[in-house]
Amino acid sequence: MGSFSIWHWLIVLVIVMLVFGTKKLRNMGSDLGGAVKGFKDGMRDGAADDASAQSTSTKPPAQVTGQTIDVESHREQSKL
Repeated sequence: MGSFSIWHWLIVLVIVMLVFGTKKLRNMGSDLGGAVKGFKDGMRDGAADDASAQSTSTKPPAQVTGQTIDVESHREQSKL
């Protein structure tokens, strides 16, 4: 009862192929593969952009003073 045998998986595979068809399954597989490849390329490009941005940055990071400015209220006060 704990695990399925190879015959259970073959029956499930046959039912899935009958419901979806081999062409649709092939298209879904290629779409999924393309999405994974695009994600990997995006992650690689993002890491390269981060590395180049850090190496070319000559400005020191901004200092945090602990003060916040509410832009909307600042604009409203300047209109008055």
